[in-house]
Amino acid sequence: MPKLILVRHGQSLWNLEDRFTGWVDVPLTAKGEAEARQAGELLRGTEIDVAYTSGLKRAQHTLALMLEVMERQVPTILDPALNERHYGDLQGLNKARTAEHYGAEQVHIWRRSYDVPPPNGESLEMTAARTLPFFERCILGDIAQDKNVLVVAHGNSNRSIVMKLDGLSREQVLELNLATGVPLVYELSPAGEVLDKTIFGA
Repeated sequence: MPKLILVRHGQSLWNLEDRFTGWVDVPLTAKGEAEARQAGELLRGTEIDVAYTSGLKRAQHTLALMLEVMERQVPTILDPALNERHYGDLQGLNKARTAEHYGAEQVHIWRRSYDVPPPNGESLEMTAARTLPFFERCILGDIAQDKNVLVVAHGNSNRSIVMKLDGLSREQVLELNLATGVPLVYELSPAGEVLDKTIFGA
């Protein structure tokens, strides 16, 4: 049975500084690079036929480090459909200071509601609306061909995929937090049905 492996990129500089990152290209920290290599170690020996990542460098760098450790060279597709949620006017702002400016309740709504976007940004619902059609068309297309697929993307784009695979409700997905650099390995049927799920390193 084909495998789908989802990994959120390693810690980025703005993760460390607790800023809204979104589509801004920020580098991995030394810890983030170590997380990427550790993810590669956990997956060493796993066959990968194709890899997908976003248009952002922190995900691309994570994937490159993982494949280096795994000693794999595979076809790789980069697509902005897998980009992180766009945080609009909040991008670059420290989360605690943003709460002081806009009010903690308003920032909580922007961060933790399913369908309320921040100013000039995306809600989780809007992120899913661009991520899931790509996932269903391209990634599940490879699964249907019995390929093992590695996806290295972001917290919110991967949450959208997990929401679909795990059948989570809007309320449940809001409580889902994906740790950086931790592989989620799904065993799927060629039709995309989940047969098994393993969280490596958990």
